[in-house]
Amino acid sequence: MFQDRYSLAFKLYPYAHSPDQDAAAPVRHPVIVVGGGPIGLATALDLGRQGIPVVVLDDHEGIGMGSRAICFAKRCLEIADRYGCGEPMLDKGVVWNLGKVFHDDRKVYEFNLLPEAGHKFPAFINLQQPYFERFIYEQIVEEQKKGAPIEIRGKNRVDGMTVAEDHVKLDIMTPDGPYQLEADWLMACDGASSPLRSMLGLDFEGQVFQDSFLIADIRMKTSSFPTERWFWFEPHFKSGASTLLHKQPDDVWRVDFQIGWDVDRKEELKEENIRARLDAMLGEGVEYDIVWSSIYTFQCRRMKKFRHGRVFFAGDAAHQVSPFGARGANSGMQDVDNLGWKLGMVIRGEAPDSLLDTYDEERIHGADENILNSTRSTDFITPKSKVSHIFRNAVLSLAESYEFARPIVNSGRLSVPCVYDGMSLNGPDALPGGPARTRPGASCPDAPLGDAFLLNQLGNRFLLLTIDADAPDSLTEDGVAVTRLALSRDQDPSGALADRYLGDGASAVYLIRPDQHVAARWDSYDETAVRTALRKACGKE
Repeated sequence: MFQDRYSLAFKLYPYAHSPDQDAAAPVRHPVIVVGGGPIGLATALDLGRQGIPVVVLDDHEGIGMGSRAICFAKRCLEIADRYGCGEPMLDKGVVWNLGKVFHDDRKVYEFNLLPEAGHKFPAFINLQQPYFERFIYEQIVEEQKKGAPIEIRGKNRVDGMTVAEDHVKLDIMTPDGPYQLEADWLMACDGASSPLRSMLGLDFEGQVFQDSFLIADIRMKTSSFPTERWFWFEPHFKSGASTLLHKQPDDVWRVDFQIGWDVDRKEELKEENIRARLDAMLGEGVEYDIVWSSIYTFQCRRMKKFRHGRVFFAGDAAHQVSPFGARGANSGMQDVDNLGWKLGMVIRGEAPDSLLDTYDEERIHGADENILNSTRSTDFITPKSKVSHIFRNAVLSLAESYEFARPIVNSGRLSVPCVYDGMSLNGPDALPGGPARTRPGASCPDAPLGDAFLLNQLGNRFLLLTIDADAPDSLTEDGVAVTRLALSRDQDPSGALADRYLGDGASAVYLIRPDQHVAARWDSYDETAVRTALRKACGKE
């Protein structure tokens, strides 16, 4: 049903017997990724584009069923664009900027997410996860044609794991029977239930919220609902304590109903009961098909550590948040973006092993930020006491008429890029009057450069961005090369480049990491300072 409607072939990588299965001893690979979801595939794509051999092991043979994640933020799309698959996602996705908040039958207020002009990607698109995975997979195929050493093995289930000091050994089951592999490094991208996490005797720390939400993806060829995000608190149609509506590609709409904790899930998932809720919401005479449904609970939890020797956890295997705010897949892509360049440098001998510890440092910081925001959203959406319920509804009432109350309304604070403030890889901020948004630790905002965009020119390498400042075209420090991108404010008549990177200054020099986060910045070039900051950004200081 679902995959037919979305024209997605499920068996993208059907099982095939590998020569490794006939080897007398376990074959060693530089990197093995366990899990063929969006985070596992993105990890393989990142490493493979660097020329690092990587094997993906997946218990399935392709894209999973159900839309699952649908909201992909600008930062996530920018990462995908650097991998080569951002534009197909944008072309297929539904762009939305306007959101409306309702209480009962009244509109409380509306908000607009449209960022300032001069960005290649919008604030958000809605795109079913199977499409997102498919576009990453198709890019992997294109990279394989160019010689990228990426291999995906379907129907290869990991049943056991032994972690040694210098490698990891895996016990794998296939349709042809068991075999073993070894990996110098193992990436655990095997989802929220993560068998690998269980094999290591590890668990999450955090909170599970006692509430249930029913998801229904419905197809309506005609609809009076515009392309907006609509959220109801205590909706007048009485289909749940709260309801969320989103549009997706292919005339499909996502509806989330808050249905309470003590529910019979089997009963709630019966088609007639789902239709009863939908009919009350949509009104009489609206024709639709149910293409997918599921029930989930809020969870705001993470592992204590994401690195365990030679094993790294990423995405839902490392952390979980409630879906309101779109922080699941979006934060997982930031995990990949953070670890990929670091692991590549260590494998190539350009950085010490200790650089990999900063994956823990920076992405735990990101996970805690997401959990904090997600918990706040959850507490507002699902008040846990009579007093908090009264307070929540008072805020909604005030927000109808008073601007000051609207920022307090929280129907899911939407994902924004994580800033690694105070982290150990950050160098100096020596740009007086520099914009806060481009301080060390921040991800680089886009800016127009004629018919092009800044982020496309930054690439995925260490780079020295100079704006109206002199500097050498390249330098090398302890085996790490840095190239220069020389720009002038005159290249952007809109003033966005100067506003986002110069601030009050006349010139600027930025050291930018391969993941396009700012490592350090100055008002002019100082070779000693740049070399010191580069060593620090590589974990050598």
